[in-house]
Amino acid sequence: MKPSLKRRLWHQITGMLVPTWLILGIVSVILYRESSFGPWLMVHLLLLGALSTAVLVWSQHFADSLLKNAAPGGRYWLGVRLTVHTIGAALVLIGITQAWWPVVLVGGILVGTNAIVHAAILIGQMRGALPARFAPLVRYYIAAAGCLVVGVILGIVMAHPGSSLGLYERLYIAHIGLNLLGWVGLTVIGTVPLLLPTVLHARVKLTPKAAARRTLPILLSGLTVLGAGAYADSRLITAAGVLIYLVGLVPVLIELAGHLRRSPAVSYAGWSITAALCWFALCAVGFAVAVAIAPNWADAAASLEGLVPYFAVGFGAQIMIGALSFLIPVVLGGGPRAAKATAQELDRAGLFRVTVVNGALLLMLLPLAEFATGALAAVVLATLACFIVLMVRGLRINRQTRTPPGAGLPPLARDTDAEPSALSYSRGGIFVAAATTLALTLAIGVTLDPSVSLASGGWFTGHTTTVDVTMIDTRFSPASIDVPVGDVLVISLSNADGMLHDLVLDNGVDSGSVEPGGATTVDVGVIDADLTGWCSLGGHRMLGMVLTVNAVGAAPASSGDSAAMDHGEMNGEPESSWAAGDIDVMAEPGNGFVARDAAVAPAASATVHESTMTVSNVETEVAPGVTQMLWTYNGTAPGPVLRGTVGDVFEITFVNEGTVGHSLDFHAGSLAPDKAMQTIDPGESLIYRFTATRSGIWLYHCSTMPMAAHIANGMFGAVIIDPAGLPVVDREYLLIQSEFYLGQQGGEVDTAKVQTQLPDLVTFNGYANQYVHAPLTARVGDKVRIWVLDAGPNTSSSFHVVGGQFDTVFAEGDYRLKDGGSTGTGGSQALSLLPAQGGFVEITFPEAGSYPFVSHIMSDAEKGAQGVFLVTD
Repeated sequence: MKPSLKRRLWHQITGMLVPTWLILGIVSVILYRESSFGPWLMVHLLLLGALSTAVLVWSQHFADSLLKNAAPGGRYWLGVRLTVHTIGAALVLIGITQAWWPVVLVGGILVGTNAIVHAAILIGQMRGALPARFAPLVRYYIAAAGCLVVGVILGIVMAHPGSSLGLYERLYIAHIGLNLLGWVGLTVIGTVPLLLPTVLHARVKLTPKAAARRTLPILLSGLTVLGAGAYADSRLITAAGVLIYLVGLVPVLIELAGHLRRSPAVSYAGWSITAALCWFALCAVGFAVAVAIAPNWADAAASLEGLVPYFAVGFGAQIMIGALSFLIPVVLGGGPRAAKATAQELDRAGLFRVTVVNGALLLMLLPLAEFATGALAAVVLATLACFIVLMVRGLRINRQTRTPPGAGLPPLARDTDAEPSALSYSRGGIFVAAATTLALTLAIGVTLDPSVSLASGGWFTGHTTTVDVTMIDTRFSPASIDVPVGDVLVISLSNADGMLHDLVLDNGVDSGSVEPGGATTVDVGVIDADLTGWCSLGGHRMLGMVLTVNAVGAAPASSGDSAAMDHGEMNGEPESSWAAGDIDVMAEPGNGFVARDAAVAPAASATVHESTMTVSNVETEVAPGVTQMLWTYNGTAPGPVLRGTVGDVFEITFVNEGTVGHSLDFHAGSLAPDKAMQTIDPGESLIYRFTATRSGIWLYHCSTMPMAAHIANGMFGAVIIDPAGLPVVDREYLLIQSEFYLGQQGGEVDTAKVQTQLPDLVTFNGYANQYVHAPLTARVGDKVRIWVLDAGPNTSSSFHVVGGQFDTVFAEGDYRLKDGGSTGTGGSQALSLLPAQGGFVEITFPEAGSYPFVSHIMSDAEKGAQGVFLVTD
């Protein structure tokens, strides 16, 4: 036989669970406000603790009432389920704050399993119940429990130390959607169509919109699409899921608005529930907008993280406290006099409390100074905490008014009619009092905020804000920091990545290079406006390695200050970056100009080729009068040419003496890239060994991200593996086409230009038009073989010799034409290559003269991809 508990004692015991969670939430705000997990802890104490407990209790209570079929085990087994949920929630909170994932796993399993049992009991009740008008609303509680199960699973995965950053952000958005819109939202939508009219003393519709056949499927479809969008890596699909959810929600809200129009709220419960529903709708819309307009998942998650407190407090806390304020007197019973006295106590200063809480939340949406926002948040918490005091008083009054009237009762309990209700005072006076409270709160916050002195008078506060920033996975973490205006900002910068990084801010502060595992302190100075910082090494800014410093309380930037920067400034380069129109590629080189030798030596007889490739930064002229700081292999760009035959072994000692991480990727070898092609930091080396198994001309290049920038800044070269039976010719040349995206004079590649795929220069062998000034030579009747490789990184090539015809064309491992083809008279006019493709052509010049060669993509030829064959008798 199951143990039983008296009804009033049961509700007193379970009723204390919610206030206990609320008290812990308030304590967490006080103790851990500055902690990294403080906001997370407060939100989860409220949502996973207090609100989820209330949902479990009241969804079971309403299901019993609507179905007229009590759950098996009654109050005792519901108490067991509440105990399991409480233990599970506590384990989750402890595990997260202490970084104990196994504890999180156990707690999550308890919470999720409890939700499954809860849903199973509700399903059983529905099957055993007689048909009832409002029975379909119980389906919302079942669906909500299913959402909690999935949300808990996502939370467990998120908490795992191995969860990747990009996956974490998508899981986070799905987790928030399923828990807030699903677990809490569906429960509320299934309850308020009956609860709110009852609170308002309005007539309940025969068939509420929430009970309509299509409403719940629409809401669930929206949540399904939301989750599918996160899984499919599509923010637009995720946002579409929220919009579908809103399609199902809006008719319910419209119906509730009709109840409010006919029977306006006159109690704290009515006002609080109404305000909560408004915040619910606003936050759902904000959810969709934040995800839809965000440029990436990280920004979407950051925007949603800022929205969660309004979800939790504006919607969650107010719906819970409003519902409890109405339901506690009802379920405690004790007769009309006791219920009235209890309700009156819980309604004390109701309009004032609702106005203060929602007015403060609205003000917190404004870009206020940190102290002012903190003061408003404190007022919100203090006002909501009044419910705990009033609930304790209400329980005492309920107990006292169960005794005969006049038997030693306090004045309030003896004569409840003598206590003024919320409406006994002028509503205008209440609103004035609430507005005065908020104004005083803002005034105190502004007065205590040191940033005001800087904003108005231009001096600093004397306070220092110190922030820990970690460089990891080519990102700054955190990527955005808030600093009060007037504070001195000091950044403790550590490098947890496997490569060199630095931090350069647009106020001129530079951390210098930080070694992997190293750390430094960066004194940014007094913060008087927003700042942007980035890693200036290796094109890392192009990969998103950007840090934003938000000056909290700063005056809005003028239009001149916020004008868009040009591409050079956006890349962190000075405005003196080269532009294509500034370069005269046809100008004569200086006296020290020496063209790169394009002649290529035949393959050596050795079958094992050992060499060393050393990365170094070399300032190199790439066009007449134009120099760039190139990243080179063995001091040249292109790097050294390797040549062999099929079956040869190449062993390369790769040494990084540059300033950032680099790597090697030999297309001529077939092997797993994990070790051989890994990025090594300055001062490191590795052995790269491969066997040439297929013939052709192969690209090698740096594969460190951003790869396009590394290739464009000189990190490429060629490996020639002779086809079997390759005949000897009179002359043999190699031309490697590549592109330059010029930074400042003597500087490195402009990574912003690389992204446009519009190069400033296109060259053969690393210098614009160098073979115009130093032509390649041949004699009439010579068989000339020209190896051509397109190193890219972005543009294609169409190699053509003006006045010449190719009788042999070899591309990407096979002959397209050999010795004139099957007829012996066939010819070819161009060798077309995509980036990272190569081949050779053979030509015999019929008479003496100058034969230009070009990329027949003529705009590229005009940017430097041309030269001349000087043919003599």
